Amino acid sequence: MARKDTIKALTSRGISEETTALLLTKYTSLTAIANAGEAELVNLGLMEEEAASVLAKIGKRKASAPSKAKKEVEEIEPVAPMEEVVKEYVLNEGETRLKEMRDRLGIELPLKVVVDIAARIKNADLPDDKCEALLRRANEMYVRHKMDQNESAGVMAAHSIGEPGTQMNMRTFHYAGVANVNVTQGLPRLIEIVDARRIPSTPSMNIPLIGTAAEDEMVAKFVASNIEITTLLDVARVETDITNMRLIIVPEPRKMEAKGITEDDIVERLGKVKAVKGMVQKDGFEIVVTSDEPSYKKLQLMFDAIKNAKIKGIDGITRAILSKTEGTWKIITEGSNLKEVLKVEGVDADNVMTNSILEVADVLGIEAARNSIIHEAMGTLGEAGLDVDIRHIMLVADLMTNDGYVKAIGRHGVSGKKSSVLARAAFEITAAHLLHAAMVGETDPLEGVTENIIVGQPVTLGTGAVNLIYTPKKKNGDDKI
Repeated sequence: MARKDTIKALTSRGISEETTALLLTKYTSLTAIANAGEAELVNLGLMEEEAASVLAKIGKRKASAPSKAKKEVEEIEPVAPMEEVVKEYVLNEGETRLKEMRDRLGIELPLKVVVDIAARIKNADLPDDKCEALLRRANEMYVRHKMDQNESAGVMAAHSIGEPGTQMNMRTFHYAGVANVNVTQGLPRLIEIVDARRIPSTPSMNIPLIGTAAEDEMVAKFVASNIEITTLLDVARVETDITNMRLIIVPEPRKMEAKGITEDDIVERLGKVKAVKGMVQKDGFEIVVTSDEPSYKKLQLMFDAIKNAKIKGIDGITRAILSKTEGTWKIITEGSNLKEVLKVEGVDADNVMTNSILEVADVLGIEAARNSIIHEAMGTLGEAGLDVDIRHIMLVADLMTNDGYVKAIGRHGVSGKKSSVLARAAFEITAAHLLHAAMVGETDPLEGVTENIIVGQPVTLGTGAVNLIYTPKKKNGDDKI
């Protein structure tokens, strides 16, 4: 693997440029890095948690003593199944009243609609006849909005999303109300959503604050400094003393005060870096890292290891900027790390948002990912001034998540797993699909839109789903033809 391909492979897996540069000083391929193991990566200059994270992202670890490992796995007792927690919704007095009216009138209004109506008329004190008229009217609207049987729901959704998509622009916008924070919007963002990209082109988080942090700017800044990653070069200057084979770290007081960092924090953090472990000590107002061997290469490795060492903050969050909306402070970030941000004190964990859909799926589950797809797609279309019915977006989100994981709308996801051979062949890689289907003896029931159009027969949807048979009688009316 060429060096540039290795760099691309590492960065696409979410590994930072600094870590990538350090890895490439010794290794030339992903296989070499994976086979090195955690201990060798730590010796190279990575911290233990960072080395473990790199190996996990590459997806392969060096196995030691496989036979013993297998025996240990066999001896482990199976984990008990998780308990299913069911939380039933309890109707209040007004909701119960409307529900009984609905049942008495024999209308098919969903319970969610009944609950919403009850909430709207909570303080109106309407008589029974008015409530019944309201339920009948709501039922008429509900029935009118239902889709006809055998309607092409997927085709309608594709048209409703695809046609407005042609009117979207290709630009990247600034985040509303926050200077210098770019977020991808328009058509590129819509493509990212339906392609289920692992890492968005501009990952970002919207972090509301609670308690004192939401009202006090200084506390909000402190929370932001705990979230934004701070490296050594952000708060100090590193000088190389070749004569004495040592590195001199000169802290910058103003920057350290703004970030809430002390010299002891720097010493403690650098002490965990394997390449300089046991070599860091304070010397007056400076911090000195003395090499344990007279080697220029060792000195360079030490410099590379500490210059981008994390002193404070959360991995992946490169910037955290304060924004005030409706009288409360919130944080807008460049970069995303939902799992760690939820642990930060002062953050409103229930309302934290990230534009990385697969990260939501990993941390909060598939239902949260489905809601995230709907929220992001509706937000993107809304920013462009396009009005698309949410049910079309919901259909796409359901299709992308119905297997329990997020699939892309493409040949590696939804389109590539259609049951129809002709539908798959019409999308991409025609010859390969037809050849494979012929080899395994696959059949096509011709039930969808694409395959029926290909063979030139009516589609079995809408009016095409109905067959009319007329059997006229003879003139004497006795026998049928």
